[in-house]
Amino acid sequence: MLKISRDPFLRFTTLILITSSLFSYGTEARLHYYNDIHNPNSYPEPPYSSFSQSQPPSISPDPDDLSQPPSPCQDLAQEVVHDVRNYGAIGDGITDDTDAFKTAWDSACSNDEDNNTVSILLVPFGFTFVIHSTIFTGPCRSYQYFQVFFFFKYQSHFNFYKIIKYCLISGGFHLINKVDGTIVPRDGPESWPSGFNKRQWLVFYRIKGMALIGNGVIDGRGQKWWDLPCKPHRNVNKTTALTGPCESPAALRFFMSSNLSMQGVTIKNSPQFHMTFDGCHEVHINSLRITSPPSSPNTDGIHIENSNSVEIHNSVISNGDDCVSIGSGSYNIDILNLTCGPGGHGISIGSLGNQNSRACVSNITVRDSFIKFSDNGVRIKTWQGGSGSVSGVTFDNIQMDNVRNPIIIDQYYCTSKNCPNKTNAVFVNDVVYQSIKGTYDRRSPPMHFGCSNNVPCVNLTLSDIDLVPSKGEMVVDPFCWNAYGVVDELSVPSISCLKSNPSTLLLGGLLGECGAR
Repeated sequence: MLKISRDPFLRFTTLILITSSLFSYGTEARLHYYNDIHNPNSYPEPPYSSFSQSQPPSISPDPDDLSQPPSPCQDLAQEVVHDVRNYGAIGDGITDDTDAFKTAWDSACSNDEDNNTVSILLVPFGFTFVIHSTIFTGPCRSYQYFQVFFFFKYQSHFNFYKIIKYCLISGGFHLINKVDGTIVPRDGPESWPSGFNKRQWLVFYRIKGMALIGNGVIDGRGQKWWDLPCKPHRNVNKTTALTGPCESPAALRFFMSSNLSMQGVTIKNSPQFHMTFDGCHEVHINSLRITSPPSSPNTDGIHIENSNSVEIHNSVISNGDDCVSIGSGSYNIDILNLTCGPGGHGISIGSLGNQNSRACVSNITVRDSFIKFSDNGVRIKTWQGGSGSVSGVTFDNIQMDNVRNPIIIDQYYCTSKNCPNKTNAVFVNDVVYQSIKGTYDRRSPPMHFGCSNNVPCVNLTLSDIDLVPSKGEMVVDPFCWNAYGVVDELSVPSISCLKSNPSTLLLGGLLGECGAR
């Protein structure tokens, strides 16, 4: 094994030379869209119900608390490569390689070589590995500086170098999974193994520090799931419910994990959500691509629930539902330079408050992003009857291209025609829309603030808005209902329907609904 000097400069230089000569990767992807009627929503309930209950995967470990991020990386003494083919994986796209992957994972995760060992879980380029519903469990080793690498292809060393650099300077990765080959599940619900959870495919549970990087593809093979008889598009008139199993798996689920990084991988054709984070802390996503066919139902790109300190940067998502959906219990979310579309439902906070539940979301920033040919741009959606609050939200420098609802708050969100009116609502407060520009589809107003009759939206701030019809010259007026805020006089179109903010006395205890973060 190669020994690395404990001098920080020499150690860093050595790792650069190693990685530049051995490893590499790039990225690629496809697109994904929702609005076609051919294959609409597949999931029987709104997004919150899939992951908001914080139910763990079907195992019962009792690992250490993950509330704090791991400590900085220390001296890396040696590398140990765990090639999945050495554990029996075939990679022919037919043979089930699940057991080989699990064995390789367990071997790497429990590596006894040295406390400072870098374990590399190697998934070689040029192979297609079939894996059924699987849970990869951590934390790996009791010693906190253990690291694992998942490698799927050799190409440019640049991004892997940055991971190593981050580990040496900032510290934090215990598992680095580099994906450059192709991973697929068995094809469709009929081939799903009996007794295995149909709501999840690849689950990472209780991981303390992991990076998923590479040039490879995680392909959920979702078409047969989207075509199940009970899916909404199979009942165009929506007069009667069609029977049949509707459970569909999310491609990647990260549950109760901390200090995660994803970079460069393509995730496509998920049967349901592509990537979900539930109960996670410190998540860094960069240069990720998520794609599926235009009509794939309920295929949210990234869903965040009960998680905080999440970054989504420099990524492309084109899917059949929300580009990014932010659920209850989420705060300190930063989205930067994200491209959504063509297709999908834009960037959504919610849906929140279903079944009279309490939801708290705060400190959300979306900036320098592009949304094109989408049903919605930036959206907040809540059910009637809920409680809690959405606060501290900023949408800044967002470019719209032929978006039907560029700016929308919908506090009457409902997935059927039978939702009763209720007096309670999630309180929407302190939302900033700044430099939102581009074109909109004239079928809907460019701004729609549909707030609760009893719980108004307050402290809405709009400045430097410039939204014009994508076709023709007829401008559609904004819509406001029980919405309070201030607007820049130079905004286009003119926004005259917002009311002046009410006094804090009239708001009662709403301002402290979820407390301060």
